[in-house]
Amino acid sequence: MTGPERALIREMAQNDHLKRIADALDRIAPPPVTGTEFADVEAFVWHVSPDRLEPVDKISRVDLALLVGIERSRDTLLANTRQFAKKLPANNALIWGARGMGKSSIVKAVHATIREEGHDLKLVELQREDLPSITRLLAVLRAREERFLLFCDDLSFSPDDQSYKSLKAVLDGGVEGRPENVLFYATSNRRHLMPRDMIENERSSAINPGEAVEEKVSLSDRFGLWLGFHPCSQDDYLAMVRGYCAAYDVPIDDETLYAEAIEWQATRGGRSGRVAWQYFMDLAGRKGVPLD
Repeated sequence: MTGPERALIREMAQNDHLKRIADALDRIAPPPVTGTEFADVEAFVWHVSPDRLEPVDKISRVDLALLVGIERSRDTLLANTRQFAKKLPANNALIWGARGMGKSSIVKAVHATIREEGHDLKLVELQREDLPSITRLLAVLRAREERFLLFCDDLSFSPDDQSYKSLKAVLDGGVEGRPENVLFYATSNRRHLMPRDMIENERSSAINPGEAVEEKVSLSDRFGLWLGFHPCSQDDYLAMVRGYCAAYDVPIDDETLYAEAIEWQATRGGRSGRVAWQYFMDLAGRKGVPLD
């Protein structure tokens, strides 16, 4: 083997070694989604360690018209989101109330409706446990031209959880505050984002009970919109089931539908949009109707 041939082999081995190192670094810290790829994606999930926006190929959601019994909250949230999409003033929203009544569904459905109207609004989901990284996320979004709906589902805080302080500064009062191109929506089962016994413990153990409670309760006050979701009536529950059957062409007569749906909710111990959907899933399966 000649000298030039040996040199070429050494160069190829070195390049292969560098390529393996570069591939490993990409796995540890994937490059950010930018340019055309970013523009073509309508939703992301924020991940940390390392920080990155992960594109969502298909959003799990229902049509806005199928959300029954929450018309007032639906219209209010839709109008607020539309204002934001048009670069007009809009409020952050706290959507609180009963379990299974469509709190997270309404956010995703409103986002879809706004996009259907021709507005390039991106949805970014932030997990509650990643709240301490919200400042870094906002730095990424602030640098973009698009408008973002930042969504945190099932937001709540335990007695020893200090991550709410990160959110307080972003919503209102921080030096930078919320970027102009970002709107924040959160859902919670609790109006004040903490259990009642936690509030009572703060009152009983603090030197100044009023100040101790005020610090944490003030977080919910920083949301301009409070939309309450309450347990549904039987009529609304049945209307939800009938709406699902009509939307997905599941054949069943009203008498059978109502009897089965009422029996189903009795076994679950309550009525909600989630219970209505679970009964419908069982019905569609028994009828052999696939759901797209």
